[in-house]
Amino acid sequence: MSTASEGATPGFLVWRLSMKWRVAVDRAVGPLGLTHAQYALVASLYGMRRSGERPSQRRLADHTGLEPLYVSKLARALETSGLVERGRDPHDPRAVQLALTEEGVEVTRRAIGVVQGLLQQLLAPLGGLDDPRALEFSRNLAALLDAPLDPSADHRQEQS
Repeated sequence: MSTASEGATPGFLVWRLSMKWRVAVDRAVGPLGLTHAQYALVASLYGMRRSGERPSQRRLADHTGLEPLYVSKLARALETSGLVERGRDPHDPRAVQLALTEEGVEVTRRAIGVVQGLLQQLLAPLGGLDDPRALEFSRNLAALLDAPLDPSADHRQEQS
């Protein structure tokens, strides 16, 4: 552990790690014309597309953890750059559906490859992406993400 991290709280370490990851992804996907937030959107769209889903902006916001207004702003920028197309949901005329264009699919494939390499590099201290320590780290992160922000609100819902 670095001297700067000694005695640091888990919250501070999560914050620092998330900032390190964001900067690293920004730098890695920048040459492809993407930011980290845009990458999160197109990579999510790519995965959803593979499973046959054409999500609404709201669904994509829920999936990525980004604010719906921010997803809308990012989607407009990605549409302007020719990577995403926006259209009305045939089942809900108020909702906007998103899909990757052909160019968007190609750029996203390249970006995913770049980010996978970056992930392997950043997880090297834990033995790499497939090492049991890295897999346990991922399970721990998922457990933290699945924990409600307000446990008492969840408990109140269960009682009603």
